[in-house]
Amino acid sequence: MFNEVKKSIQWGEETLTLETGKVARQADGTVIATLGETSVMANVTFAKEAKPGQDFFPLTVHYQEKYYAAGKVPGGFFKREARPTEKETLTARLIDRPIRPLFVSGFKHEVLVMCTVLSHDLVNDPDIVAMIAASAALTISGVPFMGPIAGCRVGFEDGEYILNPTVDDMQGLRNNPDQRLDLVVAGTKDAVMMVESEAYELTEDEMLGAVTFAHEQMQPVLDLIIDLAEVAANEPFDFTPPDYSALYEKVKSLGEAQMRDAYAILDKQDRVAAVSAAKEAIKAQLSEEELADENLGSALKKLESSVLRGSVVKDGKRIDGRALDAVRSIVSETGLLPRTHGSALFTRGETQALVVTTLGTGDDEQFIDALHGNFKENFLLHYNFPPYSVGEVGRVGSPGRREIGHGKLAWRALQAVLPAPTDFPYTIRVVSEITESNGSSSMASVCGGSLSMMDAGVPLKAPVAGVAMGLVLEEDGSYAILTDILGDEDHLGDMDFKVAGTEAGITSLQMDIKVAGITPEIMKKALAQAKAGRMHILGEMSKALSSANAFSAHAPRIETMQIPTDKIREVIGSGGKVIREIVETSGAKVDINDDGIIKIASANQDAIKAAYDMIYSIVAEPEEGKVYKGKVVKIVDFGAFVNFFGKRDGLVHVSQIENRRLNHPSDVLQEGQEVWVKLLGFDDRGKVRLAMKMVDQETGEERSEEEASAE
Repeated sequence: MFNEVKKSIQWGEETLTLETGKVARQADGTVIATLGETSVMANVTFAKEAKPGQDFFPLTVHYQEKYYAAGKVPGGFFKREARPTEKETLTARLIDRPIRPLFVSGFKHEVLVMCTVLSHDLVNDPDIVAMIAASAALTISGVPFMGPIAGCRVGFEDGEYILNPTVDDMQGLRNNPDQRLDLVVAGTKDAVMMVESEAYELTEDEMLGAVTFAHEQMQPVLDLIIDLAEVAANEPFDFTPPDYSALYEKVKSLGEAQMRDAYAILDKQDRVAAVSAAKEAIKAQLSEEELADENLGSALKKLESSVLRGSVVKDGKRIDGRALDAVRSIVSETGLLPRTHGSALFTRGETQALVVTTLGTGDDEQFIDALHGNFKENFLLHYNFPPYSVGEVGRVGSPGRREIGHGKLAWRALQAVLPAPTDFPYTIRVVSEITESNGSSSMASVCGGSLSMMDAGVPLKAPVAGVAMGLVLEEDGSYAILTDILGDEDHLGDMDFKVAGTEAGITSLQMDIKVAGITPEIMKKALAQAKAGRMHILGEMSKALSSANAFSAHAPRIETMQIPTDKIREVIGSGGKVIREIVETSGAKVDINDDGIIKIASANQDAIKAAYDMIYSIVAEPEEGKVYKGKVVKIVDFGAFVNFFGKRDGLVHVSQIENRRLNHPSDVLQEGQEVWVKLLGFDDRGKVRLAMKMVDQETGEERSEEEASAE
């Protein structure tokens, strides 16, 4: 009944298995990949005909994490997986980016790739397993895919690269000083296709070494996929790329000169209008049959590409007249918005980000319900890309995949320089509003985010800047690397290579390419050129930092205190009675975690002090020989009981009240009276012994024995 095929290898410390032929047999390609006990099923289907007039490649990648994979029931009211989580969206992009360039040029049939996490061992991250499964499923499906690809994750500890570190090792990387890198690389047999990373100020050589290590380690996986395909692959789909060379030559002869003139215009809006006019002029000279040709859009795009690319490689001339390694003019400003905790406006050429920082308390942390467990996140970065930023009219709704991906890239770049939560116990939310865009708004968000947080008084370890690099790679092997690319250079070029970091090193690296991979030589040169660009941008940013680091008057103040874990119950009280009383009495917010770390937050410093003192009086122990102010709570024949330390009471024996004989303590004391007492110690039964006569009752100062006797 089943034509099952299974292939396995030992990969690192785990066994990697690919199997097909048993499940989802009506899909064009199905592979279940298993690493350790993490299993992901990838299903590929594709339309056998393209939609008429389709002028783009409609590839859709979905990645789904099923809670049953980890033996969990989804949270929330409906108890069912709902809209994609951030992790699912980012992983779908992670798979999409390296496979998209490898479909045969001109193939515009709809393709659907669905990856479903079936089992998660809480050790091996399913994102890498999903990428491998998707590649294998595409390879056996028969779709015109020039793969396979493979991917792996790389860690970096004690100067050594680690293949596929565990989920726990990568979780909360900035709180783990031993781990300095979370790098995901995808590639073919010969070249790297995609890089995504979170790093802790690695040098360019260390980062390049990690990418090279990853490419070497994925080779056995590529061989495994090929072994599977040799046995289980479907017949290749009969597809011949359309030949529109004649149409292209005519389009080129009719409009090349006008298109070159259009791309010589420096202003983006004027240039876009001129390019559009050039296209319309070309169309006006074509026949009805040529206008109806579904390859006309491809021919026009090829003309644009040839105009832009030829000038760059041959003449070293870019659209806006800059040198290949030049960064556009930069203006940085901080403190723009009067009531926000921190704000910055970062403008680089025609790209601009208004970035705002808000400081919150522990109540503002985001709860993440993930397959490997629930946790809190105290650093949030949200990226918004409204249509007006590119002068367009469009729908405005919830964040799309692109916005989530760009926001996460900026998050990765900045989180490496954040202070430890114990040193700066705030929840930090950064929002980047892209107000103009013409090239790398994500890197503008990094620069603006760094400035905005410093304006809010966040003690960053160092400022972070980011720059986007581009590549034009010709068929003859000649190439040009571009610093700080424009939108058109990204759209018509071969690489989008984003590097962010401090003066000391790289904190994030992301690379996407549109050709069949780049060589280590190109990557090394791009990293060196990016470093020069990053240093220049950091220098420009420093001009806006003179007024930074002043803590906002509108932000809450937070103080932390550590208490013994066995005292947590006393601070909370039965049913939360004690902590509610502390909050109501002091007016401050109080948050306690399981480790005994207490965060006290308020805009009023007196409220923080009041809450601190109340908690301290509960958890601290009185010190023998110290003087305390207390209140008489009960008078008995042999003395008075005084509440002197939180809820702790002690006995002042009648002989210790004054330096004279009293008939009864009530001769000089009454209940509710405030008195100064000295802690003499504890008796054999642990009872507290106090004395009043050794303390000046007016000043609270301890008397000498001579002064007490002379009274």
